[in-house]
Amino acid sequence: MHHMQDSVPTNPPIPNVVIPDQFNAATAFLDRHLLEGQGESIAVYHEGHAYTYAQIAELANRVGNGLLELGVDMEQRVALILLDSPQYPAAFFGAIKIGAVPIPTNTALRPDDYVYMLNDSRARILIIHDALWQSIKHILPRLTSLRHIVVIGLQDAETTTLHDFDRWVEHASSSLATAATSKDDSAFWLYSSGSTGFPKGCVHLQHDMVYCTEYYAKPILGINKHDITFSAAKLYFAYGLGNNLYFPFSVGAKAAYYSGRPLPEAMFQAVEQYHATIFYGVPTLYASMLALPDAAKRFDFSSVRVCVSAGESLPADILRRWEDTFHVPILDGIGSTEILHIFISNRIGAIKAGSTGKLVPGYEARITDEQDHPVPQGNIGNLLISGDSIAAFYWNKHEKTKQTFNGRWIHTGDKYYQDEEGYYWYCGRSDDMLKVGGQWVSPVEVENTLIAHPAVLEAAVVGVFDESDLIKPKAYVTLRPGHAPSDALADELKAFVRERIAAFKYPRYIEFIPELPKTATGKIQRFLLRETGRTEPLAPNTK
Repeated sequence: MHHMQDSVPTNPPIPNVVIPDQFNAATAFLDRHLLEGQGESIAVYHEGHAYTYAQIAELANRVGNGLLELGVDMEQRVALILLDSPQYPAAFFGAIKIGAVPIPTNTALRPDDYVYMLNDSRARILIIHDALWQSIKHILPRLTSLRHIVVIGLQDAETTTLHDFDRWVEHASSSLATAATSKDDSAFWLYSSGSTGFPKGCVHLQHDMVYCTEYYAKPILGINKHDITFSAAKLYFAYGLGNNLYFPFSVGAKAAYYSGRPLPEAMFQAVEQYHATIFYGVPTLYASMLALPDAAKRFDFSSVRVCVSAGESLPADILRRWEDTFHVPILDGIGSTEILHIFISNRIGAIKAGSTGKLVPGYEARITDEQDHPVPQGNIGNLLISGDSIAAFYWNKHEKTKQTFNGRWIHTGDKYYQDEEGYYWYCGRSDDMLKVGGQWVSPVEVENTLIAHPAVLEAAVVGVFDESDLIKPKAYVTLRPGHAPSDALADELKAFVRERIAAFKYPRYIEFIPELPKTATGKIQRFLLRETGRTEPLAPNTK
């Protein structure tokens, strides 16, 4: 894939985005297609069925009216714990259209996480798929603000507060006036688990999705109405929400939705089934798709014109092997929940393997030292970003907001350097957080879970590189007297963690050591373990 470098302008023009003061995102991304006569175009494919923009818009109107009937007011929150499905865009834009604030929520969390988010956001309404509802309905007595639950495919009997989605929308009107929101009104929230402590609600405004679309999706991906998008990253991720909802909807393209787990074989099958033209994944998925025997022979991937990677750094080796095998480039980029989507990215025809690429037009970057002074080009520092898609603040987290949002600049918490050609290179986190499979893992949370096991005295969790150069959590464990290291104990500890916190956070490797390195004040020095973790062969009990 070595294209001529000069075929791409080095400094593409910054798109001129003008948004009127009165503005509602549901108009821009959904209703506009009906006004422009494109209502019969397909918007969504799901489980072999096609849904037009007119159908999604009508369902969105019914959701909006249903919410109004349940007493939802402007600015009140509506939690969405939904699988990727046609109901997703309808619930998302239906809530936005009445000026309510949907909160796309991770479907893989533990019940305690939902108690925290639902109470923290004070969401009045929860819209949820039945399979997920059945696994969390026991938390209902602990929810302080929730008034109604709408369940897709409800198995239980309806009550005054528990509603079946299909019946609920059937009773609602199919025409709905758009709320007179301003471009700076709250449109939706996304919870960021980005750093230690509790998740933080990122308050995104009506105009934010427009900037991501105009700055990134159109100029970098060249997305257009002929595209068929497919994202392995689900719609509840900031990454997935752009990839497979508002990006395709911005141009009247088609989005293919898959409700199941994003396993490599299923991803190939979905691409082949829907003839996807843009595929979005994370590095761990690309690695596991490459690891499938004879994938290039068994599956037809030829419809895909470009792949995108984000969530963690894409190793150069995976990129090269992917291009050799499937003859399509992967554009690595970095985005965040706070900034909403990708703000540094490689470009088609100008990829530098191993780098995160160049700044997306419309964003600015600073790389600074600990005193907040810019570092010389080529030196590693803290990455700060400025741009119009950044969240307004963290809900109910004033101190965290002040630490992260600094005027028009936001601290990403990432260490970067910029080379002489303007490409940015990721160098790790400024804190101990790990990105595993594109999702945040707090070492502290995993350590605290391990310590709850009767055999464990202390634990330190760091990221180590696996055979594909991807970061995986490794736990260094010291045992209580009377317990001896063994493979069986290592397996038991892994299972122990998986049962108690989100499964993707469990340590893939466990090494038993006599004591952990500590500072004079008793703080665990994870950085010392990180350094040994890269060079030492993994001990026999770590597989």
